[in-house]
Amino acid sequence: MEPILQGIELIFVPYHFLLISIGVVLGVLVGALPGLSSTMAVALLLPFTLQLPPIPAIAMMAALYCAGTFGGSITAILINTPGAPPAVATALDGYPLAQKGEAGRALGIAAVSSVTGGMFSLVVFILAAPLLAKVALSFRPPEYFALSLFGLSMLASISGKSSLRNMIAGAFGVLVSTIGVHLTTGVERFVFGISEFVEGVDFVPVLIGLFAMGELLNQSQKLDTAMERIKSIAIKLPSWADIVKIRWVMLRSSIIGTFIGILPAEGSTVAAIIGYNEAKRWSKNKSEFGKGAIEGIAGPEAANNAATGGAMVPTLALGIPGSGTTAIILAALMVHGFRPGPYLVQNTPHFVYAIFTAMFVANIMFLIIGLPGAKLFARITLVPRQLLWPAVFVFSMIGAYAYHQSLFDVWIMLIAGLIGFVMLRHGFGPAPFVMGLILGRLVEEFWSQSMIIFDNNWFRFLESWVVDLFLVLTIFGLFGSVIFKGINKVVSRMKPEGRVLED
Repeated sequence: MEPILQGIELIFVPYHFLLISIGVVLGVLVGALPGLSSTMAVALLLPFTLQLPPIPAIAMMAALYCAGTFGGSITAILINTPGAPPAVATALDGYPLAQKGEAGRALGIAAVSSVTGGMFSLVVFILAAPLLAKVALSFRPPEYFALSLFGLSMLASISGKSSLRNMIAGAFGVLVSTIGVHLTTGVERFVFGISEFVEGVDFVPVLIGLFAMGELLNQSQKLDTAMERIKSIAIKLPSWADIVKIRWVMLRSSIIGTFIGILPAEGSTVAAIIGYNEAKRWSKNKSEFGKGAIEGIAGPEAANNAATGGAMVPTLALGIPGSGTTAIILAALMVHGFRPGPYLVQNTPHFVYAIFTAMFVANIMFLIIGLPGAKLFARITLVPRQLLWPAVFVFSMIGAYAYHQSLFDVWIMLIAGLIGFVMLRHGFGPAPFVMGLILGRLVEEFWSQSMIIFDNNWFRFLESWVVDLFLVLTIFGLFGSVIFKGINKVVSRMKPEGRVLED
């Protein structure tokens, strides 16, 4: 009980509470702006939090993460332009309902569903993280190697146009993670005589370049388009009849979103799409979907916000990011001197409870701020791109330089931005690259330690049932679709023969 109270006290310090409030407002603003994302905002925010103590810094990023996920629903409902990828599913029924003159009702349902999903996942987070950490305390380097490898295998479903592209982007991230001196052997790799590469490539400039500069260059190709706006917005909370109608949808989507968030490398976009599909599958009025069904708003909103709390579970308890944004939060923890994993949960439980409290407060605050300010937040889309993106460029330059006060980091950021632009243009998501960059270092580190333990006999990996389990899951993660297609073909060929025998 004492760590819980300590965590709450740490958050309700006026200065820390102010930073969380700023994170919520920034999150809703960024989420409402088409083209921007909470992942980009957290990446830009990271270097500016280096002067802050670790707890308020991570709490501010976590608050921005939660609020940014909800913020995308505002413009999705009001102008049919999702501010964030998870809100794409929300627009399918949110905008048609707004066109019927019920924009306020649609926003109210989105807000309540988001809070419900967020709160549900936080309860799971606070229960599951310590339990998962206790299990992970028995892990040795071989188990961590297998877990990290499983995380890499899940890259196929993060983002982008195809699983193959995602795996290629992740493999490229793993390749970049090998730059520098190998700690076990002392061998220099891909240094090319550049002294700054000896210690490897830093996370911060790469993250800023991929997410901020890459998106900036991508958006520069798009001309301003006229948007049909909903002018009359009378904000109102859902009626009791609405709550009764969507109660099981919210519960089901909260469970789905939390589960998907906990899976390494999954994220809120996947959760939102599945939440919408399941809401339609179980609905008695499937014909209403796409025409303004409130279940079509509640399903994706509860799922995508539930994924935020779920994604924090493997991030803090195992040190394996649950989404693209938590990968940046994971990098922030490392920059602030923490090593995410079971020892973080065991040795500093008050830190985990502080993050939980910050996300809890953020969920309440974006409900209070988001509903009354929805019309104002929607008007942020009127900001000309000619002003918006130069500001992003300036903040990117400042953020990259502020990390180590090094112009070399600025060049790394610009190069990463060009790489991110090319990746986006050809359907390669930047999130798999970042996950590969982070997990690649862990895979190499735990592999080297395991080989020392096993005296270079890699067959001894199979002595642990945990390693065997994760290796099997990795195989299914990589080749599951091929395996199931093969099984379906065999079954389909056997069916006609069965009918002949019966005749």
